[in-house]
Amino acid sequence: MFFARAERAVTKPLSLFIFVGTHYIMAHNTQERRRGRSTPLSDLDPALTESSRRLIGCAIEVHKELGPGYPIDIYRKALIKELEIEEVAHTTDHKVDVEFDEEVIGTVGADFFIEERFLLNIMADYHDVSGGDRNALRATLRAAELELGLIINFGQRRLKDGLVRVLNPDALRTDDDAEDHDDDYDEGDDD
Repeated sequence: MFFARAERAVTKPLSLFIFVGTHYIMAHNTQERRRGRSTPLSDLDPALTESSRRLIGCAIEVHKELGPGYPIDIYRKALIKELEIEEVAHTTDHKVDVEFDEEVIGTVGADFFIEERFLLNIMADYHDVSGGDRNALRATLRAAELELGLIINFGQRRLKDGLVRVLNPDALRTDDDAEDHDDDYDEGDDD
């Protein structure tokens, strides 16, 4: 019986069987589900897509020259130099106010603000970009009211394995969606 379960796990590489107590539970690959519901680049503003491609090109050049293994400050300085060579407008250590009930209650930040269009956080870690890293950038995107953010992990052997696109679903709503939700939070008229 154990062999049959292990055999199924081998024939279904996108599923994993986990032994809990006396039962096996199937856990699906979360990357497969994440890929299925992602927003295609064609749905984003073409100018935003082009800006992100230019930035990724700069990051590729930095990674080709340096490879993985250096501290994050090395990659930050190299990326700044490459952005300047390619004339990609950027600011570093970008701060964003966080508001609650129309009052600023703090600030969050991103490593770079690229062409006044999107945020970039960089890493130089040997592990994959975590859900916590994604959530932190998504929260910053919401505070900044921006559509797109990127996380680039220069610590990966292949840069494409360390490149993550994060979208702000609130900023992706179309005008039609906004009209449909205008009265969702009305405080109720007593007519």
